Amino acid sequence: MNPVLAFVIVMLVWTVSDLVAKKTQSLLSSLFVASIIFLVGFLTDVFPEDLLASSSLLALAGVVVGFVIVHLGTMISLDDFKKQWKTLLVGIATVIGIGLALLLAGLIFGPKISGAAADGYAQALDFVIAGTGALSGGTISVLIVQEAALGVGLTSIAVFPVLIAALQGLIGFPLTSIILRREAARLREEYRAGTLAPVAVVGAVAAGGGGSRSDGGGAAKASTAPAPPAPETKLPAALRTTAGTLFIVGVVVLASLGINNLTDGILNTFVVALLFGIGLRTTGVFKPSVLSGIDAFGLMMIAIMILVFGPLATVKPSDVSALAGPLLIAFLFGIVGIAGFAALVGKLLGYSVPMSVAIGLTSLYGFPGTMILSQEAAKGAGETPEEVAAIENEILPKMIVAGFSTVTITSVIITSIIAGRIGGG
Repeated sequence: MNPVLAFVIVMLVWTVSDLVAKKTQSLLSSLFVASIIFLVGFLTDVFPEDLLASSSLLALAGVVVGFVIVHLGTMISLDDFKKQWKTLLVGIATVIGIGLALLLAGLIFGPKISGAAADGYAQALDFVIAGTGALSGGTISVLIVQEAALGVGLTSIAVFPVLIAALQGLIGFPLTSIILRREAARLREEYRAGTLAPVAVVGAVAAGGGGSRSDGGGAAKASTAPAPPAPETKLPAALRTTAGTLFIVGVVVLASLGINNLTDGILNTFVVALLFGIGLRTTGVFKPSVLSGIDAFGLMMIAIMILVFGPLATVKPSDVSALAGPLLIAFLFGIVGIAGFAALVGKLLGYSVPMSVAIGLTSLYGFPGTMILSQEAAKGAGETPEEVAAIENEILPKMIVAGFSTVTITSVIITSIIAGRIGGG
């Protein structure tokens, strides 16, 4: 497909999705709207399968995603990060809840969706393992399941997590959007009652070219009082320009990648990048929200959003219909497991039920959805820049840490342990 035409079409989809999110006050999130447009477009062949790749945004996304994760780290202070141990526990409970809920589903529906193991049919436990890995994790978990399934000749089990990964955003985005709206409304009332501490509004940079997104470093410039001066960093002036900032953040990403390679993936690149961002902000090397204000940030954000929709281009109606039953069961029981375990553990730890469930739902999409949905919820509830900043400051760190605790860490560990049971009969 012509690259310029592909780029223009993707920008049109983003423009429409941003407009709908703004008009509905984020009841329909931009991610959900864009997911529907892309899915329908690919299924009906209105969009060619190579649309996203031809736009060059997929290639750009692969380069800059680490940059944005370092940026996220600089949005979270060390004190805020230390407070997120509760979020980590809720995330772990979520993955366990998914596994137990799908195991229950396997016991109930197993005989109806599989034949005899001796005849080479996938068994209920195979679907449970594949579903647990896909619902709770990202690409790495899916690849672990695929390798185990193909190793024993179970093609249907190899396809199953791919379909879940492609479709789960359609479930996770609207549910999280609705739930975070409730949490944001609750926090707004706390702010107005004086029980939620105000947050300095440090600037405004659109991240994604629409009214429903911000760069997360703040909402908009305060209209009632001048914004405080940007915190100084230890970087020389030459490294505070757009090119200089991208250079130094790129060095940090390369260091994160090097640590990932040295540890054979045990220390994930993106987890290390997040920790580097937090540490460099804490030591004053990076300013908070290090990428805010640079000329390239908006395009970088649009590019990484494309990663969310890449799998939709490969969805075939025949694959969905062949595994419709297991897919429906996996999503239904998986969501119940997420909501039940996340709400229970979160409540015990002092979180509100909506916040706890939203944390659990991050397992369905991870980053960058965790950031965009948090920002949209804050903007939808807050009526002043100060309200938006205070709400976002409460929601965003929890959602970012939640996404890493479920998708990047816990899911990979658990999937690695249980994947060997696939094909075991």
